[in-house]
Amino acid sequence: MAAAPGRLAGRIALVTGASRGIGAAVAERFAQEGAHLVLVARGKKELEAVDDRVQATGAEPATLVPLDLTDGSGIDRLGGAVAERWGRLDVLVGNAGTLGTLAPMGHIRPEVWERVMDLNVTANWRLIRSFDPLLRAAPDGRALFVTSGAARRPIAYWGAYAASKAALEMMVGIYAAEVAKSTVRVNLVDPGTVRTAMRALAMPGEDPMTLPTPESITDVFVDLAAADCGRHGEVVKAY
Repeated sequence: MAAAPGRLAGRIALVTGASRGIGAAVAERFAQEGAHLVLVARGKKELEAVDDRVQATGAEPATLVPLDLTDGSGIDRLGGAVAERWGRLDVLVGNAGTLGTLAPMGHIRPEVWERVMDLNVTANWRLIRSFDPLLRAAPDGRALFVTSGAARRPIAYWGAYAASKAALEMMVGIYAAEVAKSTVRVNLVDPGTVRTAMRALAMPGEDPMTLPTPESITDVFVDLAAADCGRHGEVVKAY
């Protein structure tokens, strides 16, 4: 007896920051649910390792895109390539992000501040700019962006990261309002405290084995990426 099709069967899903952590876990789960993956990250070898795991489950090979998301023209080229190949994008997951340094506001180096804003905010704006037409072209386009609880309360020394996530939440909320009358649904995911390299960098004294794995929070991503999702303009907690 053939297995039932997954909830994302036939859907084209683009995931950024897909080489490790939450992005890799979401990619592997989406593949299990039947999506064709477009995986974006800087590291080619790391993307290939994720694709190996995807194919080991019996899923089709992913489309791998080694790209630094601070390259805005690169995002534009990617949008054009997706348009030429498929003519639509069903699911966009803006997951890539960086912590920067945890330091007093006056001690953050300008280049660190700029890198955090470029990747956590501007890159996601470029993704929206490039892929909005393709999400609208899909029957049920879905856009998900990964945020943090740091966006909603001041925490000493988290200035660049927290400010970038607050800006991301406002930007995505505005985009959600702009597409409210379309079939596109846009949401933010707050994954909570998860066992990732970024968390280890922020909390070096913490035992990572006490934290939930990225794989344990993928249900919410599938729910929000599915064609039957009705949620829109929300910050959805994965915990």
